[in-house]
Amino acid sequence: MIFPQSRARRLRYNPSLRRVVTETRFTPSQLIYPLFVRPGDGKNEIASMPGQYQCSIDEMLRYCDEIQELGLGGTILFGIPESKDPTGSDACNDEGIIQRAVREAKKRFPDLLVITDLCMCEYTDHGHCGILRDGDVDNDATLELLANAALAQARAGADVIAPSDMMDGRVAAVRSALDSAGFERIPILSYAAKFASAYYGPFRQAAESAPKQGDRKSYQMDPANAREAIKEVLMDIDEGADMVMVKPAMAYLDIVRSVRDAVDVPLFAYNVSGEYSMVKAAAQLGWINESAVMMETLRGIFRAGADAVITYFAPEAARALQKEAR
Repeated sequence: MIFPQSRARRLRYNPSLRRVVTETRFTPSQLIYPLFVRPGDGKNEIASMPGQYQCSIDEMLRYCDEIQELGLGGTILFGIPESKDPTGSDACNDEGIIQRAVREAKKRFPDLLVITDLCMCEYTDHGHCGILRDGDVDNDATLELLANAALAQARAGADVIAPSDMMDGRVAAVRSALDSAGFERIPILSYAAKFASAYYGPFRQAAESAPKQGDRKSYQMDPANAREAIKEVLMDIDEGADMVMVKPAMAYLDIVRSVRDAVDVPLFAYNVSGEYSMVKAAAQLGWINESAVMMETLRGIFRAGADAVITYFAPEAARALQKEAR
């Protein structure tokens, strides 16, 4: 009998050896947990996102405590205002929901990394990401709104500002506003390659941000385009972005890889609501092992080249990592 000289299975034959030769590793500190904050008391479960809630500021603080206890990288906050208007004025108000949430989070947990999503869609009564003119978003008129909202978030104590609107020139506008106001140390995490994806459905219910008419295809990227993603990323870095993001993650791992190869700034990927909810729904039906699929998904995103992942699975994944380490 001729025996094979090279046996790849030699490095797989027991769990201890597999752990030693694992190529892709991540830690809880590389996971960012999104939270939805609204006025009032208590929390409301989001029907399309099992285990996720719209929460009051008091409830948000309980989650912040858990984030620190688990060693997660931090949180990214989304605000749901008490009232909305055509220009999303609550986003620019120092007493707006997200500004109050940031102040309370930083007061109670000064070492917690607090990222603020910067977009108008949660605040406008029409659900689009800026000022509407003739049924489409007026790009340049929206830039001033974004700059003002970024300043309000910075004054509240945000550690990182994350523009997610996909307006042309918004990174430059935000960078200029922050620097002029003395916030030159605050980094910008740009949603640089954000696609017009069907995977955002549950988020729009959570943030109450679905467009009342039309869609966002005139400003978010075409899911068919890969080269354009690199162009968008390079434009944002040239405008002053310190970190960049690809959103969504699972169907866009090729984009994550391409961006990783093209730039050397920190790269985030957003494991979005639809990706989360599909796993939850399949697990509830008994079709998959939820924890195993969750960890395989996250490892795939990190393997593609992400440095950090924004994910609704963050607390569960941190606990799974703790269990693996025992």
